[in-house]
Amino acid sequence: MFSSNHLLEIGLTALLEAPHTHLYLNFWREVVLLITCVPMVYYVVATLAAVRFFSKERAKAPGSYTPPVSVLKPVRGVDFASYENFQSFCLQDYPEYEILFCVNDLEDEAVPLIHRLIAEFPERSIRLLSNAAQIGSNRKVNNLALLAREAKYELLVQSDGDVRVERKYLREMAAPFKDAETGAESCFYRGLTQHNLLAEIEALGVATDFSAGVLVADWMEGVTFALGASVATTKRWLAQIGGYEALANVLADDYEIGNRIVKAGGRVRVSREVVATMYPAVTFGKFWAHQARWARTVRLCRPASYVGLLFTQGLPSAIAGALVSGSISGTAAFLGSYLLLRLILAWTVGVWGLRDETTARMLWMVPLRDALHFAVWLASSFSNRIIWGESEFQLTKSGEMVEIGSSGRKKAIEKPLRAG
Repeated sequence: MFSSNHLLEIGLTALLEAPHTHLYLNFWREVVLLITCVPMVYYVVATLAAVRFFSKERAKAPGSYTPPVSVLKPVRGVDFASYENFQSFCLQDYPEYEILFCVNDLEDEAVPLIHRLIAEFPERSIRLLSNAAQIGSNRKVNNLALLAREAKYELLVQSDGDVRVERKYLREMAAPFKDAETGAESCFYRGLTQHNLLAEIEALGVATDFSAGVLVADWMEGVTFALGASVATTKRWLAQIGGYEALANVLADDYEIGNRIVKAGGRVRVSREVVATMYPAVTFGKFWAHQARWARTVRLCRPASYVGLLFTQGLPSAIAGALVSGSISGTAAFLGSYLLLRLILAWTVGVWGLRDETTARMLWMVPLRDALHFAVWLASSFSNRIIWGESEFQLTKSGEMVEIGSSGRKKAIEKPLRAG
């Protein structure tokens, strides 16, 4: 007599040995193997996109259009290089510009540095504003709205407080606006890090993965968004999209300002100028929160792009291909192709294109960064909550932020104050 388990085993064996079952399994094996090749193709395309962009841009002559510029600097707190970052904006090779800083209140740690800047560069027009009206949940945009109202000039160049620029930065940002169709321009950015593994991994991801995606988008369809480290636009184009006030509740204000300008008929460009952003030492918790915030922003603003990110991640695909291939040669082919093509892409974009010192030094860490990025991508599919500063927000399907918790936040004063 056969036991029920024995009968089940015989039945499964017969099923697996049936000709049609083998065909079925082989078909899906081939499908999986084909899908796992997609990221490898993406790496090749992104490498070519980088060569195309930087070769073309570096061949261009310097721009000669230099209208007056208002530099808008919303600032909150300080980091390991804040004064040097602020100072870089005072050293511009540019005929006429002003710098407007805005802090949440005059007790901010950045205020003494800004006063020092005003004293050391009396020839520069530098103003300090504070206590912007809280028109929405995004405090950075609240500050930008105040800065734009106070700005003297038509051309506005905004940048984050942790950005450092080269002397020709304003010339590069202003030149494209000679063309009236230019509605916004933004910059790639490279990382300056403290000696901290997680900070270096975050900078590595921006230089070798995020920037690669932007280059592919620029080549295939043209960019329809702006990059947050630095964005240039005009008061006229801002007015056409409702001003900063229309962005006061969105998290991805950089994405939205570019996307809305495109929808209004303007053109968005990415500059050949590369700025530097600071990556201070962080704990794993803060690293994870920042990465999750970025991933969830992409998921809500561009859901199709978020799903598409899966097909740009070569490490999990290479592992899946190695497992399905069922042979040592197949395993070596998939893992070897991933390492070769991924490192070529990372070097081309990060080292050659952006001239990023972190990538040059930490290139060997790219696979670890990719593993962490895949974990973040998976985890970010299951929550719409983010932590930003001292507050926690719920993200809506439209990308707006609803504050659900905070600690130690001071009540906003709506009347603008000036200092300096």
